[in-house]
Amino acid sequence: MMINKSQDLTRRTVFERMGKLAIVGGAAPFALNLAALGEAAAFSGGDYKAIVCIFMHGGNDQSSTLIPYDPANYDRYSELRGGGAGQTAGGIAYARADLANTVLNTSQTLTDDQKLALAPQLTSLRSLWNSGRLAMQLNVGPLIQPTTLAQYQSTNRTANPLPPRLFSHNDQASVWQSLGAEGSTTGWAGRLGDLALSDNNNSLMTCISAAGNAVMLSGDTALQYQINTTGAIPVNGLKSNLFGSQACSEALNTLINQSSGHVFEAEYNRVLKRSIAWEGTVSGALNAAPVANAFAQTSSSNTLATQLKIVARLIAARANLGIKRQVFFVQHGGYDTHDGTNNIHPKQMQQLNEAMLAFYTATVEMGVSEKVTTFTASDFGRTLSSNGTGTDHGWGSHHFLMGGAVNGGRFYGTAPKISITSDDQVGQGRLLPTTSVDQYAATLARWFGASSSEIASIFPNIGRFSTANLGFMA
Repeated sequence: MMINKSQDLTRRTVFERMGKLAIVGGAAPFALNLAALGEAAAFSGGDYKAIVCIFMHGGNDQSSTLIPYDPANYDRYSELRGGGAGQTAGGIAYARADLANTVLNTSQTLTDDQKLALAPQLTSLRSLWNSGRLAMQLNVGPLIQPTTLAQYQSTNRTANPLPPRLFSHNDQASVWQSLGAEGSTTGWAGRLGDLALSDNNNSLMTCISAAGNAVMLSGDTALQYQINTTGAIPVNGLKSNLFGSQACSEALNTLINQSSGHVFEAEYNRVLKRSIAWEGTVSGALNAAPVANAFAQTSSSNTLATQLKIVARLIAARANLGIKRQVFFVQHGGYDTHDGTNNIHPKQMQQLNEAMLAFYTATVEMGVSEKVTTFTASDFGRTLSSNGTGTDHGWGSHHFLMGGAVNGGRFYGTAPKISITSDDQVGQGRLLPTTSVDQYAATLARWFGASSSEIASIFPNIGRFSTANLGFMA
């Protein structure tokens, strides 16, 4: 498209003015959104409820998280992971003896009579399982419709559609969060947040990320509010002297507060002014809320724990903020273990174990353990077979659900065979999901308060599956 000089001047003027505002020096905690910001007509939420997503960035290795313990299936697992048959560790397989303290007791009969154990580091999660506060959804992943191995291998993608760009980090993370490929502008939790806006006095505190921008929390109307681990993100140029100069800070303040006839500049100013006002509101509410004692012993280097701590503080401040429904997003990175699994993954599991226990304990301290449900998600699972010292990108995976409203101490879904040749995998032990992300998320949405018709609008593929309620929520 050709652009005349007048259009080019207008474009340059817009960017020049936005560049002036960029001297703020710190990102405002609101995504710039020119869509209507009015309240949505939502369901009636009643009592407080929150869902918290722990996104395990990079693709968590499900076969180093949930491990066969019965002798027959353990031997198959160990051989595929480079350990050889028997009970001695090798390759990237855990020794069977190391799993004795994390065996998950259940009366359920699983595929091939499997008995399963958590990674040895997850002793606290095993305790939550035993107390009925932790469940596991088996082999869940992105699907357009129920899919068999023959349908996966088919060349007829019209009749047998697959999620976009399988095994790609960015695209599969996006599908988990938005049900669409990279570039999607709204996420399923944001669309759920759209329904909750009118139930909250301060609607901008509905969708909150402690891990930067997350498409999961972006709605058609709902804006995601971003926080850091200490609370509200300040506009740095006003919080302290800009470039060491009070005059520069005053100039910035003038730019922000002056009126403008240009739609982009006026909207940018409005977003910044809203950020400044909300920093004070959020900081005041946090200062009035007690700090959860449960995090007193967590490591300061545990970035997941520090994110969950600020989430706990915001939940404690819910009454001061006038909130009935909230969705939160935190992220734990470092799961792309193509190599070094034996060194990397146990450390990830230790941090996950510490952070999840502290957060659940905090909800108990606050009296909201039955009102807050935490779940895990990840780009994808990983191959069952080892590539030497690690694993490659997979598809389906196993995920945790935690909270007082979780029907815990149970597995949901179908346990995959311990095999790289069975029909429930697509090669190298990449699990072909038997439960869709739509079903997993819709079950959470139903507990959150969404009606059947609202669930159908949030999850466009849900009607293709046998159920929108997997049963893991009370």
